[in-house]
Amino acid sequence: MKSLSLVCLALSTAYSQTGSLAKPAIGFVFDSSARALRPVQGLPGAAVVATAPVDFGFVLSSAHVAPRLDSAFVMAADGSPHLFRLWPAGPVERPVEKLASFVHIVYSPSGTAAAVVSAGRIQVIKGLPDYPVVSGTVSPRANPRNRRPIPDTLAVSDDGAYLLYAAGGPLELLGVAGDSRQIVEAAPATLAAFAPGSRDAALIQAGKIRIFNDIAGAGTSRTVDFTGSPNALAFSPDARRLYIASAAGRSVATLDLTSNETTSMACDCAPSALVPMGSVFRLNELGNGPLWLLDTAGDRGLVFVPAPASN
Repeated sequence: MKSLSLVCLALSTAYSQTGSLAKPAIGFVFDSSARALRPVQGLPGAAVVATAPVDFGFVLSSAHVAPRLDSAFVMAADGSPHLFRLWPAGPVERPVEKLASFVHIVYSPSGTAAAVVSAGRIQVIKGLPDYPVVSGTVSPRANPRNRRPIPDTLAVSDDGAYLLYAAGGPLELLGVAGDSRQIVEAAPATLAAFAPGSRDAALIQAGKIRIFNDIAGAGTSRTVDFTGSPNALAFSPDARRLYIASAAGRSVATLDLTSNETTSMACDCAPSALVPMGSVFRLNELGNGPLWLLDTAGDRGLVFVPAPASN
């Protein structure tokens, strides 16, 4: 632990002098106190949150970075929405005609599409990161829970053709073309995710994981038992595993989709999300404690990034 701390301290000194994207970045995290997007620089297990933020030219109210770290939807403090291409030399804006102000962004597994959640509607953006276009607008049923503008469950396929959506009612498969189909009759505390590069999907509800092959077609499904209190679900980048985070259980479980074997890793944290950042998933937001990451490419498992001194 002492050697890791020394490495992190050295990296912190080197990276605190600039917010350039040219330095190795394994991801980004939004700093709500500074209203800025900060790079997470270094390598899993020896990374730091950069002191200097990404320079978009204005103050942010929110930022959402694509899984492949190549684009970001940001909302300016004045309420205007923007999409930026993230290049090593810095961000470059990509205009999107009729892009709505948003309260939330959900990317597809590979970041080629995104669901832009606004009041009463969801815009689906395709062609990310270089040729973004609004491919359709869905007006799903409203969330009946007071002051809850964000759906309980929302996932979008990589081709931008389908959404998995629930808001105080059933889990539905919504097509951008206008078709819809109910997947689960009642969907309290249901989690859902699409697999990268396909319309395969998975959902967790009431101690069961259902895995679908081509959920939009005539595909098959199977069920695997799962115990725990999950609050986030995601496929691995190669679609061979499912990751299930549990804040209550302070753990991240891995389901091997070939063997159906489940393993679990304890975390000195309460994972609130599984935010894809290249080969890692970020498990929590920036705060007074460290950031926690799930390393999917190496054998490190769960690693932490020290919080900036100012936090």
